[in-house]
Amino acid sequence: MTHWRFSANLGFLWKELPLPERIRRAGAADFDALEFHDEAQTADPGALRAALHETGLPVLGLNARMGATAGLAALPGAEAQARADIEEAARTAERVGAKAIHVLSGRSHGSAARDCYVANLRHALQTFGGTVLIEPICQAANPGYFMNSLDLAVAVQDEVADPRLRILFDCFHIEMGQGDTAARFQAVAGRVGHVQIASVPDRAEPSPSQLDYAQLLPAFRAVGYTGALGCEYVPRTTVEAGLGWRAALGGI
Repeated sequence: MTHWRFSANLGFLWKELPLPERIRRAGAADFDALEFHDEAQTADPGALRAALHETGLPVLGLNARMGATAGLAALPGAEAQARADIEEAARTAERVGAKAIHVLSGRSHGSAARDCYVANLRHALQTFGGTVLIEPICQAANPGYFMNSLDLAVAVQDEVADPRLRILFDCFHIEMGQGDTAARFQAVAGRVGHVQIASVPDRAEPSPSQLDYAQLLPAFRAVGYTGALGCEYVPRTTVEAGLGWRAALGGI
């Protein structure tokens, strides 16, 4: 059986360090890949390129600029800045070799917000040749966030009708916001572009957790998910001290 590949989310791991040093730490800690929030947009390009070359780790994806509102894509009236942020993310992704960008909705509600979101996602798909991700984020973590359920993600996917628009399935957000994560994943498996993991309810290392990844990960594999697992969690102590969970879950 193929072992799971683990992607270090450098928006959460080693966040006290400059991004190039986070990349080096991830390489030293034997992660298989990297993913970013929006740090790469403002990092020194030469230093970033050097760190990526040294480690040889692929960048799976990165966020468009998050800002104070956790994105702007569903905020009517902010279309110009939202599209500028999308274009900046696309340029950055191309520079670091990332195959996906995550377009954050921001905090809003209503039909005008949805129309704005759909239009901006279409712009992202026209701008960027790779995968565009949308992530349901639970209200407990981000009150008022527009893209807050799998049902909404599926509806938006269907409306946009582009196979490159995929769901970023964050197990922490799904379990905290809706529950029944295994069944929900099974229902949308063909729509998923990336998976992230963390413990529930504290969003720390994936084990120990109320959400049992020893049971969940085989269920993911059974419905065809073979992609990497994004490690987007807050370490309980240091990153290195908490990495024992990988040995337990890697071969499941």
